[in-house]
This record gives sequence, C-alpha cells and structure tokens, in this order.
Amino acid sequence: MTQTDTRPQGIAAYMAVTAAYWAFMLTDGALRMLVLLHFHTLGFSPVQLAYLFVLYEVAGVITNLSAGWIAARFGLSATLYAGLGLQVVALLALTQLDPAWGITASVVFVMAIQGLSGVAKDLSKMSAKSAVKLLAPTGQGGLFKWVALLTGSKNAVKGLGFLLGAALLGFAGFVPAVLGMAAVLAAVLLAVILRMPPGLPAGKKDAKFREVWSKDRNINWLSFARVFLFGARDVWFVVGIPIYFYAVLSDGTEEGNRMAFFIIGSFMAVWTILYGVVQGAAPKLLRASIRSEYELISAARNWAAGLMVVPVVLAGLIWVAGAPALWLTTLITIGLLVFGALFAVNSSLHSYLILAFSKGDRVTMDVGFYYMANAAGRLIGTVLSGLSYQAGGLSLCLLVAAAMLGISAFGAGKLRTS
Repeated sequence: MTQTDTRPQGIAAYMAVTAAYWAFMLTDGALRMLVLLHFHTLGFSPVQLAYLFVLYEVAGVITNLSAGWIAARFGLSATLYAGLGLQVVALLALTQLDPAWGITASVVFVMAIQGLSGVAKDLSKMSAKSAVKLLAPTGQGGLFKWVALLTGSKNAVKGLGFLLGAALLGFAGFVPAVLGMAAVLAAVLLAVILRMPPGLPAGKKDAKFREVWSKDRNINWLSFARVFLFGARDVWFVVGIPIYFYAVLSDGTEEGNRMAFFIIGSFMAVWTILYGVVQGAAPKLLRASIRSEYELISAARNWAAGLMVVPVVLAGLIWVAGAPALWLTTLITIGLLVFGALFAVNSSLHSYLILAFSKGDRVTMDVGFYYMANAAGRLIGTVLSGLSYQAGGLSLCLLVAAAMLGISAFGAGKLRTS
C-alpha cells in the first residue's frame, strides 16, 4: 500500500476494522457487567470480585507488549481475527461454569476465562488503533479527529454493552446471555474474514521482538502518565461504584435486584457513552487543528491536574454525609459524570499524542507498548478498587484516584516537543 496524504485506498479496510471493533466492545462491556453483577449476587466480596478481573488486566499487559510485534510480523488482519476468535472461545467457555464448584474454584475458572478475554480485547484494540495511523486520512488536525472518532465511538458502544449486560442478566439469565453474545460475535468474525477489503498492511518477516521496547523519551513518559490516568478511573469504576450503588438501591428481593441491576447498568452505560461522546468531540473542544504540539502537551498535564479536584470533592461529600442518602447518591452520580467528561479529554489527548510521537515504521510496536501501560493502569486500578472499597468504602477509592491523577499529571509534565 502506497501511503499518501489522503490514503483513500485504506478507508474501506479502516471502516471494516472499526465495525468489528465496535462489535467486540459491545460484548466486552456486556460481559464485564454480567460477571460483576452475577457473582456479586452469589455472595462474592469486593476483593473477590476484583480478583475476577485481575487476570484480564494481566493478560492485557502481556498481550500489548507482544501484540505490536505480532502485528508487525504477521499483519494487522491476523491480530484482529485472533482477537475476535478468542473472545468467542472465552464466551463459550464461560457457559460451562457450575456454581456447585464453590467460590474458590469459580473464582479461578472465571479469572482464567477473563484472562483469555483480556488477550482478545487487546489484540483487537491494537489492530484498530494502529489502523488509524496507517490508513486514516491526514491533514490539518486529521489524526486527532480520526483517533478521537474511533476511541469515542468505541467507548459509546462499550457503554451500551454495560446496559445490555445488565438487562440480559435481569431478563434472560447468565448463560443464555453469554451464548447469545458468542453467536453474534462469531457471525461478525465470519463476515470480516470473508469480506475484509484490501488496505491493511501485511507483516514483515524481519520484525524483532526486542524492538517492542520503546527508546523514545516521550513515549515512555506518556506511557507512565497513562498507567496512572487509567488506574485513577478503575480504582472506583470496576468494583467501588457498582457495589456502592447496589448497597443503596437493592432491598435483596428478586425485583429489587433487577431494578438495581438496571440502574447500575444504566449509570455505567451513560457514563461510558458520555465519555465516548466527549472523546469524539475533544478536537473541537480543544481547537486541536490550530494548536501546536507544545500546547497539546501542556494541555495533557493541566487537564490531569484539574481532574484531581473531582474525586477529592466527592470523597469530602461522602465523609460529611456519614451514611448513604438520596441527595448524596445524586451528587455522586453528577460528580462522576463530570469526572467522565474531563477524563475523556485527558484520554483523547493521550491517544493523539501516542500516534503523533510514533514513527510510521514501528507504529504497531509503539502503540502496543503504550497500551501495555494502559492495561497496567487498569490492573493496578482493579486491584486497588476491591482493596480500597473493602478498607474504606467509596470515599477511599476516590482519594486513591486523586493521588493517581497527581502522578499522571507529573508524568505528562515530562513530555517535550519533538
């Protein structure tokens, strides 16, 4: 493929990758909500719930480190097909879970399945994100716009997945919901394999695994900042807020549980969709097409520092209230939606900067290294979410988030113009 400023021959392949990625993220969001709520109703503690997702994030760290090399060696089509196929396998395997195994065996089994799903997710993500750099049209502010469009739409779709997962659990049950998602994703995989347009780059047989380690100062500091940015989100998002809302909303009856599931799923869907919408609008909000690289780097630091204020204020409100109340839950909901909007701008800046810093001949490796850091942040946030909630409730989750945002702002402050 000959690259030009417009790259028209790659658009069809880019859109096919994006559509497949949307389908994957819909099932990924639904699966997370299904697992979290299903096992909470079975009596799992916050720490045990966090354990269910630990291997998912560990797998993400390992996968992202190697996925860039795999894509460079075998091509982006191979990593996309592998990601979709592994997710189908993971969904089918999850239907074999038997509650009679007991909590320990169930945790181990679900951790392993979630680990496989984590590999699948990050193979698909790396394929889609790399395709932006290699295939999308360029021009004034073009890269930022296309990155924001892909990332924003992905998160909006994942938000719908949260709502879908909660609704399916309440009305269809765990196993039928998982089987249905596996069937849909298998159909998408078959369609992509049969109809993938030309345009995705093929692999290079001389790609070396040692090349995945970045030697670029900016990429390393941006990856450092990314670890703590996403850790700051997941420390309250993964376990803390769903369990807090469940404790406030459910009366323990089947009808009460169903209503709590719907409200929790709706909140997480709205939060994630808002996050995706703001991500997609970030270039306009920042007027990125007329701003220099230096200004965007400064914005990455300043927006992270500003985001710290939100969890600190919310933690203070919880401490003042002393006990859950309707007014407190309402303010927490509003505050976390504000957090999501500000977080989206931070995330979009990072997603743009990694591709701006990456060199065309090693973009898959740089993107893989960066998303390894992303997965490491989610891993840290996931573990701390269960531990923080069990030790100090939602307020401690939020205070830990604020501390992590401060570290992220420090890392962004180390970036320099190229």
